[in-house]
Amino acid sequence: MFDIAVFGSLFLTLFVIMDPPGITPIFLALTAGRPAKVQKRMAFQAVCVALGVIATFGVLGHQILDYLHVSVPALMIAGGLLLLLIALDLLTGKTDEPKQTKDVNVALVPLGMPLLAGPGAIVSVILAVQKAGSVATQVSVWSAILAIHVVLWLVMRYSLLIIRVIKDGGVVLVTRLAGMMLSAIAVQQIINGITQVIRGS
Repeated sequence: MFDIAVFGSLFLTLFVIMDPPGITPIFLALTAGRPAKVQKRMAFQAVCVALGVIATFGVLGHQILDYLHVSVPALMIAGGLLLLLIALDLLTGKTDEPKQTKDVNVALVPLGMPLLAGPGAIVSVILAVQKAGSVATQVSVWSAILAIHVVLWLVMRYSLLIIRVIKDGGVVLVTRLAGMMLSAIAVQQIINGITQVIRGS
């Protein structure tokens, strides 16, 4: 009752999009000056918010698409273009790091959403859930969603230790590699969407 290929594919896609290593310096910047106990709690809160948003779109994604009269190929092409823009930002290092604010819970906004549960992750999950035709595939998809959020929580919870190990140069390297992989995924998603449009016409 488990499809390892589906699990691995979605997990890798979400890993590249949500970029756990790349979120580490942003998380540290947003939570700077707070006690370690508070940082750990905010890491958990951010992951819960992201998981809630992703799960909502995963469960209601089909209804949302029907209500908006948006086809899956159109969503695939739009999602691919969006992922490509994110990938270019990762490759060129032009991602914006939000500034720390003391007055709001940054674990909710902007960390939980849109940094973790961003448009790219939402589109990928909607498509993955919609394509899952069997119980085994559904289990694999939701397992991948849970697994990536566990990874995100662990990375942020132990961010101070991780940043000491990989250093700033390591974060930059991982971010660039993630951008290159994400660009390939984005182009493939656009090709798949165009192919479905041509076949349906």
